[in-house]
Amino acid sequence: MKYKVLIVDDSPLLRATARRAVLQAGIGADQVREAANGKEALEALAKDRVDLVLLDINMPVMDGYQFVEEKAKNAAFADIKVALVTTEGNKKRLERMTQFGVTHYLRKPFEPEDLRGLVAQLFGTGK
Repeated sequence: MKYKVLIVDDSPLLRATARRAVLQAGIGADQVREAANGKEALEALAKDRVDLVLLDINMPVMDGYQFVEEKAKNAAFADIKVALVTTEGNKKRLERMTQFGVTHYLRKPFEPEDLRGLVAQLFGTGK
């Protein structure tokens, strides 16, 4: 599978956990990128196209809300899927993200198989 995934989370441990789950979903190790905040994620997108961003909301420097707002301003990023992987539980705040194209949500802490399932669902791989 040649899809590229960008994992955006300020926790190195959670990025590592998400990376393992994504790899187990069939994404190649050379297709997975990481960023510690929204600013780094935008910089990564400008350098290397990805198909999916797994995004935390609560991060320093640039949070997930700011990231999706900035991403939405760039037509080149329009078809990049965004799925939230976050501890955020406020329904109004989560609903706000849908206006910027966020369609999927996984609450932390998550089971690796739940993340694998999310990736498979988004790419239609059925894993």
